[in-house]
Amino acid sequence: MQQLDTTQPNFARDFTRVVEERRDADSDVAGVVQDILRTVRTGKDDALVKYTQRFDGYSLIDDADWVITAERCKEAFDALDAEQRDALQLAANRIRSYHEAQLPKNRDYTDAIGARLGAIWRPVDAAGLYVPGGRAAYPSSLLMNAIPARVAGVERLVVVTPTPKGNSNPLVLAAAHIAGVDEIWRVGGAQAVGALAYGTDRIKPVDVVVGPGNAYVAEAKRQLYGVIGIDMVAGPSEILVVADGKNDPDWIAADLLSQAEHDPTSQSILITDDAGFAALVADRVDVQISQLATQKTARQSWDDHGVIIVVNDMEAEAPDLINALAAEHLELAIDDPEAMMGKVRHAGSIFLGRMTPEAVGDYVAGPNHVLPTGRRARFSSGLSVLDFMKRTSFIQLDEASFGAIGPAAATLAHAEGLPAHAKSVELRLK
Repeated sequence: MQQLDTTQPNFARDFTRVVEERRDADSDVAGVVQDILRTVRTGKDDALVKYTQRFDGYSLIDDADWVITAERCKEAFDALDAEQRDALQLAANRIRSYHEAQLPKNRDYTDAIGARLGAIWRPVDAAGLYVPGGRAAYPSSLLMNAIPARVAGVERLVVVTPTPKGNSNPLVLAAAHIAGVDEIWRVGGAQAVGALAYGTDRIKPVDVVVGPGNAYVAEAKRQLYGVIGIDMVAGPSEILVVADGKNDPDWIAADLLSQAEHDPTSQSILITDDAGFAALVADRVDVQISQLATQKTARQSWDDHGVIIVVNDMEAEAPDLINALAAEHLELAIDDPEAMMGKVRHAGSIFLGRMTPEAVGDYVAGPNHVLPTGRRARFSSGLSVLDFMKRTSFIQLDEASFGAIGPAAATLAHAEGLPAHAKSVELRLK
């Protein structure tokens, strides 16, 4: 864990290293994924059989081996205890409600010259949802990816998920039942993303692929962008907590560890203006790690990538640090989080006040927890209904409105050296 102080002479250099640290997979992954995708594109089902046996220890032989049925998902839902079932249902309802408010409106209007202009929003026909089956087998992620697609109006929702040794997560299946998933295929990894993009003998291709995965899944999505749409190329999770000394250090320590336990490459950063509080939080992090079932992962993440930054003036210094880091999750556990938020230009999602831990946002708050990582919040947003929709503009002119703007179009066409463009306009002007 690194400890930085803005009053120290080497702070700018050390902070730049934190900002520029790349925790994504190494370049070797790209070549492996390229080979896998090429094999899936040509080998189709045979390639999936080979890779599923190799990586998951699971044999795809009969038709029943390939899919998890809707009946199986309903059985998993019915078998949950009441507390888990109610929690999943509450999460689904809140996620649905939040995303319904994101639905865009069509536009259709006539401007000052009489030209009719507008745009129509339509859902994609089919969406693929990648659901991890190893360390990150989370029903919350399935809800966060599937429900916005359904709200958008996507007709075909396809899940791909690895089932190591044939095992599947019953909570994930229950979440699939709640979300109304149409197909669940027992394949994972880069090969599953390739199957969704190219199609195979059994699996029909989709238009968009979303969902979290390991470095190979992320790289497959990156390489296939353009063949399919994707949500984002996600890297290791991260949290930035801005907290003053009025907080309970145990609370802040737990918030930092909520991301450290995801993966050894996750990153947790604390910014505070109280050096004594920083020391207390560091101590409580060490104590809490020893009590976690995920302590091995959390310890490696905190030791390798954790950072505590002590600033002299929170109001003056923190905003620039926040915007430079452009973190996936940003907690503002300070007296006036609203004022600080007004200075934040780059963050995936912001959690305001001392009673809003990031973990609530992972499950039941409503906004999507699929967020940009690795400073990508500088130019991208979290998953939304719009990721499953596309906008088509339209134009309608009559003789008068065409006469008002046609000559300028012809002039520009000639200027660009495109005479056929100009002629298609000029013939109508005559």
